[in-house]
Amino acid sequence: MSERPTKIILVHGSGHGAWCWYKVVAALKSQGYSVTAIDLAACGSDPRRMAVDVTTFEEYAQPLMDLMASVPEGEKIVLVAHSFAGLSLASAMDAFPEKIAVAVFVTAILPDTVHAPWHIFQQTFEHFPEIFSGIKTESVAIPGRSAPFIIATSDPEFLATRLYQNCSMEDLTLAKMMVRPTSFFQEDLSKRAAFSEERYGSVDKVFVLCGEDAALTPDYQRWMMEKSPVKEVMEINGADHMAMLSKPRELCQCIAAIVNSYIR
Repeated sequence: MSERPTKIILVHGSGHGAWCWYKVVAALKSQGYSVTAIDLAACGSDPRRMAVDVTTFEEYAQPLMDLMASVPEGEKIVLVAHSFAGLSLASAMDAFPEKIAVAVFVTAILPDTVHAPWHIFQQTFEHFPEIFSGIKTESVAIPGRSAPFIIATSDPEFLATRLYQNCSMEDLTLAKMMVRPTSFFQEDLSKRAAFSEERYGSVDKVFVLCGEDAALTPDYQRWMMEKSPVKEVMEINGADHMAMLSKPRELCQCIAAIVNSYIR
């Protein structure tokens, strides 16, 4: 089937990689869409290592920024982010608003245009501290940095009960083999300026709410949207945090509907 001209870019959450989108990529391509799932730095099959080769949020998100820079002038794409990738998506929206027809947040971190990006995590620690239980952290000293670099790792129990609880055993097993150490880049994101209303705020945003997410719970997802409203909300009942694996058909339906609504 020949590909439709619309380009869809899929961006994974922390610790994951392009591999987690395999069901969605296959389904969208079978419908004729042009779709790309990328590896962020030190993720998936990217050879770099966290805290060794990648120590800043800018380095981490650079593969997405490079891909956006390669989009021809006058062309608009649909950008889809999952989980922590909401911040990478927001960075791309701030840098390339004219190239993005719509930004899709799949149970993804949704920053506002008032505070530094780390502010949403500070608020999360206060209102939803249970979100971070099951994530192990390690401090690493890096020359030239005033604060230790924090590496985060999801233990197998966290994967099984908080992220993949509605997924197949095969997909959970794949995750246990593929998920890599990551970072939330607290030092960088706390010093970074807020995303701009003029650029980030000018791009249409759709939020895909996952009804059985045990990590970023539905209450948490709605709390983010109260603080940073979106143009449209879609909900996938029965989707855990990894909707692309537990409910791939439904997520593909959402993405196709968004394409049809926002691409002119």
